[in-house]
Amino acid sequence: MAKKYIDVMDTTFRDGFQSVFGGRVLMEDFFPAVEAAKMAGITHFEFGGGARFQSLYFYLREDAFEMMDKFRKIVGPEANLQTLARGVNTVMLDTGSKELIDLHAKMFKKHGTTTIRNFDALNDVENLKYSAERITHHGLKHEAVVTMMDLPPGCHGAHTVEFYEKTLRDILDSGLPYDSICFKDASGTSNPQKVFETISMARKLLGDDTHIRLHTHETAGVSVAAYMAALEAGVDGIDMAASPVSGGTSQPDILTILHATKGMNYDLGGLELGKILTYEKELQACLEDYFMPPEATMVSPIIPFSPMPGGALTANTQMMRDNGIMDKFPEVIAAMQEVVEKGGYGTSVTPVSQFYFQQALNNVMQGPWEAIAPGYGRMVLGYFGKTPVEPDPEIVKIASEKLNLLPTKEKALDLADADPAKSLESWINRLKEEDIEITEENIFIAAACQDKGIAFLKGEGELNVRKKSQMEEECKGEGKEMSGNYTVVVDGQKFSVQVAEGSGDVQVVAVDGEAAVAAPTPNAPSGDGVEIKALLPGNVWKIVANPGQSVNEGDVIMILESMKMEIDVVAPTGGVLKSINVATNDKVVEGQVVAVIG
Repeated sequence: MAKKYIDVMDTTFRDGFQSVFGGRVLMEDFFPAVEAAKMAGITHFEFGGGARFQSLYFYLREDAFEMMDKFRKIVGPEANLQTLARGVNTVMLDTGSKELIDLHAKMFKKHGTTTIRNFDALNDVENLKYSAERITHHGLKHEAVVTMMDLPPGCHGAHTVEFYEKTLRDILDSGLPYDSICFKDASGTSNPQKVFETISMARKLLGDDTHIRLHTHETAGVSVAAYMAALEAGVDGIDMAASPVSGGTSQPDILTILHATKGMNYDLGGLELGKILTYEKELQACLEDYFMPPEATMVSPIIPFSPMPGGALTANTQMMRDNGIMDKFPEVIAAMQEVVEKGGYGTSVTPVSQFYFQQALNNVMQGPWEAIAPGYGRMVLGYFGKTPVEPDPEIVKIASEKLNLLPTKEKALDLADADPAKSLESWINRLKEEDIEITEENIFIAAACQDKGIAFLKGEGELNVRKKSQMEEECKGEGKEMSGNYTVVVDGQKFSVQVAEGSGDVQVVAVDGEAAVAAPTPNAPSGDGVEIKALLPGNVWKIVANPGQSVNEGDVIMILESMKMEIDVVAPTGGVLKSINVATNDKVVEGQVVAVIG
């Protein structure tokens, strides 16, 4: 009896990089490993999309489209190159208009993509219809997705086999075109028995001719068991990664699954242990200088309580390190359960996982539900589609008040299409204003990455890659001045310290937010006044009010950018603004005085 062929997709260069390094790997550093993977016989790769689109512009000063072109050239015309898309969000964190959704499919086809795996984190099939149509219109294969996770203990109402069957039937009833179906668990929390029952249900419903895949992560420690359960249930394809970006927050290792299926009736694409070993050695050499966050290699038994996807976990811890608040990470993860439960049980996958994390961070840093993360608030108010269950009414009320938005039942695509700021014309005009060449690629980069996309196109993008050699160099100092945010301990008490070059002004702030030492600044107030402090570390994105201006309680004084969020700094009381103590683009630390009201 012939062995059943199982299609293996190598996720190393997309989800593996995202899960371990927050997507921050330079193309020229990993291309030799792509060549090695090709020589090892791998023909199906996840090579772009998802967070590995924006991260190139945000942190690497690289063009994702150029990377995709070069990747295609290495592997040849026959390889199946797959990307990840988020329905009406495509590769953005916000919903896109029909024009932008169409442009996404057109540009990804132009730059080497074969297949687009297309999901909606809320499992709202309305959010898949138009994107599916445009993907197939432009000659790409469409892989429609049902997103999965296990709910935290004690939570009920969604993410059961019955829930997934309803979602799958909604996909079939909608008539949207698809070439394959994927069950995607970004947090790796779905228990193996549920996986077995879900794949069995899908096989019965779809018949033998439909290609069914499972995607999971090792984050919760059950990925191999989940894949074995899926194989037993009749799955046709699974996703794996190569060491050192396998296991932990990523997919299980190719060698691990080859070993786990020894002696069984499965043919994993004819992959050979020796050739995969050679490929993995090359990849390890390519990535040797990259800093490996310790949490990226860990299996966490608490993830089922607070489902944080592997691809988002390290991206968030990288940002927390950058902002000097990594010590808050355990509290944020613990706070996620309530955020998930009250948010309506959207699957913990981008962008919803980011919304969960941002809201949990707000609840830890600013007090429970004192501040609503814009994405989370708009989600519970209905602006991203219908959540699996109704969000907590009290949270909906708080979000409506904090964001000054009414709940909506309108389709997310209709709302986006009615927004002039999401039109092609709007972004063409922005490119003209910035004197940037108008190409379809540049239009999409600007629309998807907004101000950071514009900065990249102007040659002003940020380079933020964590390499061990650079970190060692920074530690040595070599006579150079240091700058940035650091946490120090003095006599057992933690302080967040802002260090500036030369004679720059600095501020030292106790972790509880009370100023411990503060050097005088040109704008420092004299006499009595109400100090306004930054509640989170970040950058000053925009100053709204000016010294001498009268403000009312609740008026926005300035806007900070922190952890992919825009944080309003508001007046705690009415009065006259005596001073603004920071400037646009300044870094601020938690508890730093940014303005004073007289």
